[in-house]
Amino acid sequence: MEGDRVAGRPVLSSLPVLLLLPLLMSRAAALHPDELFPHGESWGDQLLQEGDDESSAVVKLANPLHFYEARFSNLYVGTNGIISTQDFPRETQYVDYDFPTDFPAMAPFLADIDTSHGRGAPHRVNGKVSGHLHVGHTPVHFTDVDLHAYIVGNDGRAYTAISHIPQPAAQALLPLTPIGGLFGWLFALEKPGSENGFSLAGAAFTHDMEVTFYPGEETVRITQTAEGLDPENYLSIKTNIQGQVPYVPANFTAHISPYKELYHYSDSAVTSTSSRDYSLTFGAINQTWSYRIHQNITYQVCRHAPRRPSFPTTQQLNVDRVFALYNDEERVLRFAVTNQIGPVKEDSDPTPVNPCYDGSHMCDTTARCHPGTGVDYTCECASGYQGDGRNCVDENECATGFHRCGPNSVCINLPGSYRCECRSGYEFADDRHTCILITPPANPCEDGSHTCAAAGQARCVHHGGSTFSCACLPGYAGDGHQCTDVDECSENRCHPAATCYNTPGSFSCRCQPGYYGDGFQCIPDSTSSQTPCEQQQRHAQAQYAYPGARFHIPQCDEQGNFLPLQCHGSTGFCWCVDPDGHEVPGTQTPPGSTPPHCGPSPEPTQRPPTICERWRENLLEHYGGTPRDDQYVPQCDDLGHFIPLQCHGKSDFCWCVDKDGREVQGTRSQPGTTPACIPTVAPPMVRPTPRPDVTPPSVGTFLLYTQGQQIGYLPLNGTRLQKDAAKTLLSLHGSIIVGIDYDCRERMVYWTDVAGRTISRASLELGAEPETIVNSGLISPEGLAIDHIRRTMYWTDSVLDKIESALLDGSERKVLFYTDLVNPRAIAVDPIRGNLYWTDWNREAPKIETSSLDGENRRILINTDIGLPNGLTFDPFSKLLCWADAGTKKLECTLPDGTGRRVIHNNLKYPFSIVSYADHFYHTDWRRDGVVSVNKHSGQFTDEYLPEQRSHLYGITAVYPYCPTGKKYALGCSFKLAG
Repeated sequence: MEGDRVAGRPVLSSLPVLLLLPLLMSRAAALHPDELFPHGESWGDQLLQEGDDESSAVVKLANPLHFYEARFSNLYVGTNGIISTQDFPRETQYVDYDFPTDFPAMAPFLADIDTSHGRGAPHRVNGKVSGHLHVGHTPVHFTDVDLHAYIVGNDGRAYTAISHIPQPAAQALLPLTPIGGLFGWLFALEKPGSENGFSLAGAAFTHDMEVTFYPGEETVRITQTAEGLDPENYLSIKTNIQGQVPYVPANFTAHISPYKELYHYSDSAVTSTSSRDYSLTFGAINQTWSYRIHQNITYQVCRHAPRRPSFPTTQQLNVDRVFALYNDEERVLRFAVTNQIGPVKEDSDPTPVNPCYDGSHMCDTTARCHPGTGVDYTCECASGYQGDGRNCVDENECATGFHRCGPNSVCINLPGSYRCECRSGYEFADDRHTCILITPPANPCEDGSHTCAAAGQARCVHHGGSTFSCACLPGYAGDGHQCTDVDECSENRCHPAATCYNTPGSFSCRCQPGYYGDGFQCIPDSTSSQTPCEQQQRHAQAQYAYPGARFHIPQCDEQGNFLPLQCHGSTGFCWCVDPDGHEVPGTQTPPGSTPPHCGPSPEPTQRPPTICERWRENLLEHYGGTPRDDQYVPQCDDLGHFIPLQCHGKSDFCWCVDKDGREVQGTRSQPGTTPACIPTVAPPMVRPTPRPDVTPPSVGTFLLYTQGQQIGYLPLNGTRLQKDAAKTLLSLHGSIIVGIDYDCRERMVYWTDVAGRTISRASLELGAEPETIVNSGLISPEGLAIDHIRRTMYWTDSVLDKIESALLDGSERKVLFYTDLVNPRAIAVDPIRGNLYWTDWNREAPKIETSSLDGENRRILINTDIGLPNGLTFDPFSKLLCWADAGTKKLECTLPDGTGRRVIHNNLKYPFSIVSYADHFYHTDWRRDGVVSVNKHSGQFTDEYLPEQRSHLYGITAVYPYCPTGKKYALGCSFKLAG
């Protein structure tokens, strides 16, 4: 062995040696071997004593060696190929005691000379270790840390070192000596007639090991893959560790007694199963645990190798010494074992396996098996269960009070455990047990920090956080921060025969004497003996009794008629009037000027005929003035608009038309049933437009229905209709409201408008105003359904033949279906199960269809014995889908998959929309022009409500004072609404 050559003469490089070889060989007889190979004692080299574990004298280094974070000036070289930073211990120091597992071996090297006299050269292993572990319940990960092993083959000693494993994992892996035990089996000292693992499997194999710890039953799987020998003749191996291991506290040491293992051999596979006890000690603490190991080693047999002589199917591995240490400062985990492989001894019957290990125990599946001595064991019910261990039942912590759920929370029992849930309006604190009140974000509209005008003049709209906007209430004008009263009387909103009285934010009208009515419509009182002029004259004269009154006193002729010229006695203004006393526009003159010349009033201008009226007139002329019963004549209303339902003469062949008189495809009916045609032009408003804001309903459950230009409110007492408390919730001039539904999360009502071609919403708060959320791409939006859980709405368009969806603010709009639809109308949603349902009253092929809420899995549910399915609702109590059919006159229900169809009622009049609530159905009816209630169980009519204004009712929905969470149905909850 050559010492440090830094201070002595330099060693020749390999290139000059190669160049000089031919010259040297030519005079080889003259050369001494020491001259050809400049090594040995004659050159100043030191010689090691022969034998095992012999070391050199100290080798002084001129330049210190940097190794990791340390500096070394002395080295020792051993006969077994080890370079160390300290002298080797003598064999007598550890043969009868402990292995030097903390021996500072610095680097192995391939020795040129075997000094063991044929007793076996040392073996070396290099590799990487990766792992994903749960140490107790703490996850620990490490990747490609170094593994080095050194095996003394002549006596089966194997040393293994793994560096830089995180401390929790390294400490927990101390009992897992099988990680290094593989190398003990691989290079075990062979007894006559036996072979170790390396002799059998070579340098390419896979070692799979499953270890189960007791009593916790943690399981870890270890895979060690040998990938052959590297250029330095080292065995390369990769190790992967996955699973859970028990937590081992810091500073505890692991002790494992010598043991024996039986290995069973077959073609290209070796298996072994054994149990092992280990002790964890720290000071006076001594704890004994155990684990069970299942090993499987697979390798590939070389087909070209000579046939092996008979080989025993079972061999016994004797492990005489086992050591495991972890050094936190060096962050190195070390294992050391001494192994011999040989035949199975007759007196080495395997120790009886404890039933806890092989699963033959009688403990309950929810109990833990605790191994005792030999085959003894005890059973203990797991936490959350009670019993003797052989029979365990769940312990209801919620009932016994053994839970940690705090106030404002609900305890929910689970098998072996429980769960705490906070009540509505509360959330968990950091301890996940205490429920604290959810602090709502600051709302300037509620805390009064906004800058809007007074509450009676403006409305504050909160947009989240500290943002808000202001809007003047109807009857006021301004920017919302400053609002002034609008004088409605200057807009002539009252009837000409009425007096207008302006009030802050509003106005009122009162018919003049000689007329009766509400001020918006005034009709002459035929029962009075006085003429209107005389009555107004007497009324004005009576007003003069009040101080400051400056009323005009009409002038009448001898017959009591209005004089064509009227002048105000106090102001001097003059003007002309018509026979009814109404001022003729443009005739008023100021005081001191010549009064106007007032003659007879001109005849009112007649409006030009409409398309419907001109077409009707032309056809009547073509028919000779009187059409036959089977000839078509357009039907027009008083304003000349097409009536939505058109028929051939006096026959029952009818169809729907749009505002231009064009037939709506798929609506032509056969005799016996007329189609449900919805007008698309709103009727004119004779009276002044009502304020378009919400009259808030009372607290409780109620129905909302649509009727032309308004949304009606009908409260329920239980399931009975409170007809005397019904009222108008919202008036919308120029609209035809059809579909309606309710969002219980934000207390908002949503509706479709076929006249305005929009979808809108409004809050059920005092003074709330409508907000249009979809105003494009619609022609005849009819059915509407709200998914309050996913915050999504769905609607049908019977002219575009589409079904669409959007978020509740109108964003993220999406077309779900636009094919195989003719007249889609009603739509319903089951937000709990994620299903969508809709009807198509195509007169040639009516049907009810379904799909998922994202438009997938579309399919037909019902297409037989169905006529005009106008209304549709999903009943969450019975999980039934129900519909009202204006063609068959039936109310029917089916399961969501289309099976279990049954008739609830078979004698409806003309239903349009339907909703389910508690044990009743409520539907709007076009024959009765009202709301009809039907008992779900008996199928009998129970009541009806007929509004004072008699016209068609369209959509209907139910509103309740709570909102389902999506987990359980509450009594009285209704999810959909047809419309």
